Amino acid sequence: MKLRLIKRLSPPQNWKIPVIILLGIFIGLGTYSVYVSKAWSYLSDDPQACVNCHIMAPQYATWNHSSHRETATCNDCHVPHDNFVRKYYFKGKDGLNHATLFTMRAERQVIFIGEEGKEVVKENCIRCHTNLFDQSKLFSQTKGNYKVHNTDRECWECHREVPHGRINSLSSVPNAKVPVPESPVPEWLKELIE
Repeated sequence: MKLRLIKRLSPPQNWKIPVIILLGIFIGLGTYSVYVSKAWSYLSDDPQACVNCHIMAPQYATWNHSSHRETATCNDCHVPHDNFVRKYYFKGKDGLNHATLFTMRAERQVIFIGEEGKEVVKENCIRCHTNLFDQSKLFSQTKGNYKVHNTDRECWECHREVPHGRINSLSSVPNAKVPVPESPVPEWLKELIE
């Protein structure tokens, strides 16, 4: 029974070599794509993963000059933290969207956060800063205000410069040092070319 199934699923004898070659090509291209895109780096919380694409340099630079740099990474604000499944689902979906836009050269020069991303950032602002609403020295400013503003306004309507400032381009942070992504060209190939 199993032998019949295997024979039925296997290609005809004269197709075996082309099928093996095609599978090798697809596996090789897939492996190379994972290597060049540094796909594994997106599973971490390292902010440098966000500058694998040069288009994110202004966001990285402005975050790096903000007070949030000491306490929060990109994922602390831009990825949900209510459960493991939602976090990695959102991260994967958002990352696939970014990778597709970047690969197709369809990215905007100035990046704006989408509606779903805004909700996540707002959730994380509240998650991290809830303790501020209970501090007695801030109570006169926050009593009632938090509940009123939480319903119909975004946190960044009042806190506009946190943590990215006004980003138009790298000119908004002219002296910023942004890590340059490593070249995807292997050393042996560079030596061969020289």
